Amino acid sequence: MSGKRPIGELLFRGACLSAVVIPLAVLGYLIADVVADAFLRLDWSFIESYPSRKAEKAGILPALVGSAYLIVVTAALAVPLGVASAIYLEEYGGKSWWSRVVEVNIANLAGVPSIIYGLLGLGVFVRLFGMDRSILAGACTLGVLILPIVIMASREALRNVPNNVREASYGLGATKLQTIRGVVLPLALPGMLTGSILAVSRAIGETAPLVVVGAATYISFLPEGLTDDFSALPIQIFDWVSRPQEAFLLNAAAGIVVLMSVLLVVNGFALWLRARLQKRLRR
Repeated sequence: MSGKRPIGELLFRGACLSAVVIPLAVLGYLIADVVADAFLRLDWSFIESYPSRKAEKAGILPALVGSAYLIVVTAALAVPLGVASAIYLEEYGGKSWWSRVVEVNIANLAGVPSIIYGLLGLGVFVRLFGMDRSILAGACTLGVLILPIVIMASREALRNVPNNVREASYGLGATKLQTIRGVVLPLALPGMLTGSILAVSRAIGETAPLVVVGAATYISFLPEGLTDDFSALPIQIFDWVSRPQEAFLLNAAAGIVVLMSVLLVVNGFALWLRARLQKRLRR
């Protein structure tokens, strides 16, 4: 009897294994099905062509350029503000009631549905600030969306820096600002950058906020500035999926593969950058 395991433990392990294997199998099947459909349409002309009412001539160039604009502007807005907020809350905020209130609200904001941020962007950036349905309005909306994630990731990276490192810096006569700038930030930088890049990668795949803000589903020109109308890869995929013609579904599958490739490149860059920075710090 000592070599036998209780039936309850075996059932529990089987349930846990099924909970992992079955979703992975379904996800793998869906990805394989999408990739198989995408290869029927994915080629260089699909990348460099403009949207068209004819599925065989439609492409994703304006959506791809619009997504690139959104990524750059969103990161430029959210990452510096999020990192600065994390530094203030973690290094200067202390344990006051105000800091606790802010921390709870940031955690709550990270769980708010993305469409709510779209409504916020429509009311504040599009109408109140007069940005219209522009790239800047979309980037500001996505920036607000990922800002709590950047703050939480940056604060966690700062917490992982040992306190004895700070105390050693103070013991050598450094001020608090010098300690943060010269000791704490270099050690926390890998975690901060990784969290920020992963937060930006989430913004790449968002659809609901951009739909509410007013991203165009059909656009026949490339945006040239932050005040121009725009489209994005998720919006273009959504438009093709909503059409009844089967040929547009192939276009949507090809667009999904391109979007997944972009996400994989961004996430891979985050992992590579983290490993490189950590290796440099160990030297």
